[in-house]
Amino acid sequence: MVGRYRFAGITVEIHSLHGQIHRMCEEYRITDAPVDITIRVSQADVDEARKLFERVAKAEGRNPGNPSDSFVETIAVHGQIAEALPAYGSVLMHGSCLAVDGAAYLFCAPSGTGKSTHARLWREMLGDRVLMVNDDKPLIRVADGRVLACGTPWNGKHHLSANVSIPLRAICLLERGERNEIERLSYTEGYHVLMRHLYRPFSATALARSLGLFNVVLSNVELWRLRCTMDAEAARVSYEALHG
Repeated sequence: MVGRYRFAGITVEIHSLHGQIHRMCEEYRITDAPVDITIRVSQADVDEARKLFERVAKAEGRNPGNPSDSFVETIAVHGQIAEALPAYGSVLMHGSCLAVDGAAYLFCAPSGTGKSTHARLWREMLGDRVLMVNDDKPLIRVADGRVLACGTPWNGKHHLSANVSIPLRAICLLERGERNEIERLSYTEGYHVLMRHLYRPFSATALARSLGLFNVVLSNVELWRLRCTMDAEAARVSYEALHG
């Protein structure tokens, strides 16, 4: 099966074994643009993606279950795209990204810390002013002197995302705390703590490009750390600091 899609301004043609990936990417489908990246998935790719899925699940204390090859193929496609992105000025980050009034904010934290919960608190506080760019794996693109947060269909268990590209204003590292406190991070502090939330390609060339792009991103957006509870006050504190 073949489909052509555009993510963060990059046209990707996917050749798959199953149909789930094409249904998943339907919002991003295009028909007549030149192809930048071609993805071809084999059964061996699916088998490797299954091993990765199982390792990650076990590391996070989850039961991996027995997902279908069709589902696992979506992981394989995602991995191949992430490897190719740096050559086109984009990197993948793990976090929950939302936008308010035309500016995007990316919240990063280890799995289970509360990224999605914090984003939900913003939505409850601000209502329709909040647009979810991506609740799990947004693309960050450096283009024309701007840093953009872009939606993807790999959007977490709540399936919250939009096919948009919005200027990224700030990245905020979330940590659990007994009260809500927010502080600015320096470039050096931000680089070391946020690196763990950057997808790092296996290819040495792609990794070098990713690190270069990551440097540009962190040099051009605000960096913050929020120690927070999981209540509405946390959203107010972060909103007032980040949105200003």
